Parts: sequence; structure tokens; C-alpha cells
Amino acid sequence: MTEHSWFISHLWLVPLLPFLGFLIQALALRSFKPNVSSTVAILAMIGATIVGWGAAIEYFGHAHGQTLVPLSYPWLRFTDKLVGNMGLLVDDISMLLVVVVTTISTLIHIYSTGYMHGDKGYRRFFACLNLFSFSMLGLVLAVSVLQIFIFWELVGVSSFLLIGFYWEKPSAVAACKKAFIVTRFADLGFLLGLLLLSYYAGRLDFLDLTRKETLDLLANTKLPILGVSLLPLSAILVFCGAAGKSAMFPLHIWLPDAMEGPTPVSALIHAATMVVAGVYLVARLFPMYAASSAAISVVMVIGAFTSLFAAVIATTQFDIKRVLAFSTLSQLGYMMLALGVATMDHPLGFTASMFHLTTHACFKALLFLGAGSVIHAVHSNDMRDMGGLRKKLPWTHGTFAIACLAIAGVPPLSGFFSKDEILAAAWGNGHYLVFATAMFVAGLTAFYMFRLYFMTFWSTPADHHRYEHAHESPWSMLFPLVALAVPSVLAGFIPFGHYVNRGDLGHHGINWAIAIPATLMGLGGIGFAWFLYFRPNEVPNRFEHAFGVFHKVTFNKFYVDEVYQFVTHKIIFRFISAPFNWFDRKCVDGAMDLSAQASRLGGHWLRQTVTGHLQTYFLWVIGGALLLALVLWKSETWLLAAVAGLGLVAVGVVFVWQLVLVMAKKTEPLKRIDRD
Repeated sequence: MTEHSWFISHLWLVPLLPFLGFLIQALALRSFKPNVSSTVAILAMIGATIVGWGAAIEYFGHAHGQTLVPLSYPWLRFTDKLVGNMGLLVDDISMLLVVVVTTISTLIHIYSTGYMHGDKGYRRFFACLNLFSFSMLGLVLAVSVLQIFIFWELVGVSSFLLIGFYWEKPSAVAACKKAFIVTRFADLGFLLGLLLLSYYAGRLDFLDLTRKETLDLLANTKLPILGVSLLPLSAILVFCGAAGKSAMFPLHIWLPDAMEGPTPVSALIHAATMVVAGVYLVARLFPMYAASSAAISVVMVIGAFTSLFAAVIATTQFDIKRVLAFSTLSQLGYMMLALGVATMDHPLGFTASMFHLTTHACFKALLFLGAGSVIHAVHSNDMRDMGGLRKKLPWTHGTFAIACLAIAGVPPLSGFFSKDEILAAAWGNGHYLVFATAMFVAGLTAFYMFRLYFMTFWSTPADHHRYEHAHESPWSMLFPLVALAVPSVLAGFIPFGHYVNRGDLGHHGINWAIAIPATLMGLGGIGFAWFLYFRPNEVPNRFEHAFGVFHKVTFNKFYVDEVYQFVTHKIIFRFISAPFNWFDRKCVDGAMDLSAQASRLGGHWLRQTVTGHLQTYFLWVIGGALLLALVLWKSETWLLAAVAGLGLVAVGVVFVWQLVLVMAKKTEPLKRIDRD
């Protein structure tokens, strides 16, 4: 394809349209009626979705396997070779993310018209949604690490605005600050890695950074101070940014608290957009990670541990959105795990990660939006206040059940296929411990998701008042649920490996030797959840008592937040921040205050010399002259005599003149002049 097709040539419209929607709403916010604001936002996203889908169809149909740069221009020129370009990078994973982000973002925009109806921040909400979509689309289409870093920070800013949307609530303010601060620490690593790569490689474009020649140069370069190889160090530093944005352990603490934002925000941030940015970054730089065994091992270990850690916590939570938040953490760990077990010779893990990213985006967005429909009906997030809602919310119940089956990996839904690919990749590359961890997590996932499902829709209503007043959501909220249920069922039948891959996959179709045990593990988790939560009984309480301390620790999320609180307040604040604060106030500010006080006191003393008596002023002149003469005594004796003589003459003249005036009664002796 020598010439770019219309959709690919006009791919710049994909991020531009939501940005224009944001500008229109931001500049004329008060001029619009609420429904006009949401209409502008939705039309902008529909336009971006049409162009994005058109470009993806043309790419996968006619240019598959190629890497295209339909637009690129130098934005910052550091040297002749080191140029920060802004543009569009078109390949399999960027087109995949464009389709996912535009489609799900559009459906969430539509859903929000019903969910946010009557909210006083309705206009502001849709403006922020458009800004977030613009930032995320600019990120996935970035042509250079400089461009992706800029949009990376814009995603952080817009998520800050959305998480803290209810700024009157202290918990929402704390949550958005927590997300912003934690990701700032992570992004510091990203920035350091970016600087190292750009300085030693002399390039910023992704295509240049992932070339074999550049990777060989980085691998053979050692830092002069630390003496370590540049390639693994820079890759791990960049992964710090990815771990922060994708909420990998130990930087995961911001994501559960981000549930303070409106439920559509939770779906947008935690399903297919912001949290997968870290996975996308590692996938974009996959050749760099594959070239460093240390870096790819870090990705694998962090991903595997996060998937298990979050899944265990999810089994004990009662807030419906927090269960889904920890589920997201676990599934993101799955994606990172898949990238970590991949190599350039056996890249099945790469394809499996992108496959699971796609399927997870569909059913996790469906789960969050379904949870929003439930919360909209019962006005509570606590699953202990729910129960029996399948009769009151039939459409929400049906679509939610599909999503639960998909994430549990039950065939033939989409999650079954993508999970099978991840397990096959781990087993095929000889990572048996990682494979066992992923298999166990598959069972935990089925258990905690159907624990949520049975407690919400089947168990006996816990609060009859809430149950009696529950009602199905409007069609503006139900349409996105039905739309997302379709790919949650059918997406697994897409021959994904044909479209998104890195070389020979070495595996085609379903590996039944892995798929059957994994399915049985998922069905076992569903059965155990049915036994415990389908009807109210005492067995869950007995299990809680039996596990004792472990259950308490798990319910409190292993006290990771408390550890951070202790470290920051009791150690960093007391032994680092407080001493620096004292030094700043007492020494730095104190020195400035002392100089000001000295000037003030000096001015006050000098004011006392202003007496209004002419005689006093002459005496000061004479005293100063005598002092100066004493200073110069040894070198200039004649000067002392001259000054003393002049002083005496001046005193005599003043005295005689005053005496003459008094005798002539033309004046009185000079008095002190009053000063205001």
C-alpha cells in the first residue's frame, strides 16, 4: 500500500475530534443546556470511532504487517539527530487500541447521559470525558517516547479531574490526590528511563529505539558511574512508569480508592483506557524488553505477583466497585505476566496479552457499567445491602451474568480464549511456577466474581426497602450493556493471532491439555461461590473464623496502605520532612526575617537622630568628621587637624549666629520639630 487510504491519512481526526468537543464545552460551558453538552461530547466520540474503525479495517485488510507513519513533524530539535517528533504511528497494536478506546469510550459517553442525569456537574463531566479520550488516543498513536510522555501526563491530569469529580467529598479529594501522587513517583522513573534512552541512543522515535542496531548499542553501553548495562536499567526505569499507570504492586494503592469517582469514570479508567496504558507501553517497547532477560523477568514477576495478590484481596471485599477494582488489578497482572513470558523467538505471550487486553476491556467495562446500574437502583455499593435483584433488573442481570462467565473463562465466551493463550504461553516457555500461579488465579477469579454475582442477584434481599424501590435503568444505560455483551461473547472467535503478532507464534488454536484443566478450575470456583453465597447461610462466617488472622489481613488489603501511611508519616515526615521543614523555617526563612528585622531596628534607631535641632545635626557632622580623622590618623595627620579645625569653626559660627538672633529677639532657640 504505497499511498495511505483516506481513513489512515485522516487518522489525526481521531484524537482531534474529542479535543474539539472538550474545547467547545470548556469555552462555552455555561451557554449550553446540559443535554447539548452531552450531545457535543457524544458526536465527537462517534466521529472519532467511525474514523478509527475505518482506519483499522483498511490497515488490517490491506496493510497488515506494515508499520506506517502517515503524519510526523519535528516538534523539538535537540541536536541534528535527536529530534522529538509528533505524529501518528500505525501498526497492529496502535490500531487495536484505537478501536478499543473509541468504541468503549463512546458507549460510556452514552451510558453517562442516563447515569449522570440531573447531576449539577453534568456539563463539566462530559467535558472531562472528552479530554480524557483525547489524551488516551494521543497516547496510543504516539510516534515517539516524547509524545507518549506528554499524553501520558495528560491522561494523568484528566483522570485526576474525573476521580475527584465530586470535589465536595473529602474522600474523593483524597482519592484523586493519591492517584496523582503515586503515579508521579512512578513517572519519575519513566522520565529517567526516557532521558537515558534519548541520550545514549540519540533517538526518540519508537521505530528507531526498537531497531536491532539501537538495542545492540544500548546493550553494549555501560553507565560510567554505576557500571551497569544501560539496556536493562533504562527498560526497568520505563517499566516503573508502566507499573504506576497500570497499578502494579507495590504502586497499586491508588486504583481501589479511585472508585470515589462516578461509576462511568471507573469503567472508562479501569476497563480499557488508562490502566492498560502501562501494558501498551511495555508492548510498544517489547523488542527492548525481550533483548534484556533482567527487564523481562521483572515484568513477569511483578505481573504474576500482582495477579495473585489482587485476586486474593478481591475474595474478601464487599464494596461492589472495589471487588471489580481488585479484579482489574489481577487481570492487568495477567497481561503483564503474558508479556513477561514472551520472547522474540516465542512471542505467543505478546499476542495473548493484547488479546486479553481486548476481551477484558469488553467484559470489564460491562461489569462496571452493570455495577453502576445496580448502584443506580439500590443507592448502595455494599453487596450486603443487595440480593434478589435479578427480578428487578432483568436486563442488567442478564448482561452482568455474561460478563461474569466471560471473565471466569467459561467456554465459548471471549475470556476463555484469551486466558487459554496466556496459560499456553507460560507453559510453552517453561515458566511452570508462573503457569501454576496463573492457573490458581483463574480459579480465584471465577470464585470472587460469582460471589459478587450471587450476593447481588440471587441471594435473599438483605434490605427489603432497597429491594422494593429498585427498578431497571433507562435505555440510555441499558444499550451500552447490551452492546458490550456482544463482543464479550463473540470476540474470542476472532483469529487474533493473525492480526496481532510478533513473528511466528508457534501455537494455533486451543491447547485442550491446558484449556480443560483451566475450565475445570473456573467451574470449581463458580461451584464454590454457589455453595457459599447462593443462599444466606453460616458457612462463609465459619470460613472467616477458620482463616482468622489471614482473613483479617486479607480483608484489610494486607495493610499495604497502612504501611505506606506509617513510612510517610512516622519515618519520612518525622526524620526527613520535619527536620528539613525546621531548617527551612528557622534557618532559611529565619535569615531572611533577621535581615528584615535588623533593617527595621536600624531604621528605628536612625529616626531617633532626627531631633529637629540644627545644633544636633552639626554635632553629628563634627562627630563623623572626627571619627573619620581618627581612622586616618596614622596615615594622614594633617587631615585630622584640618577636619577638627573646620569642625570647631562650624560650631563657633552656629553658636554665634544663634546668640545674635536671640539677643536681637527676632527668634527663639530652635526647638525640636514634631514629626508625624
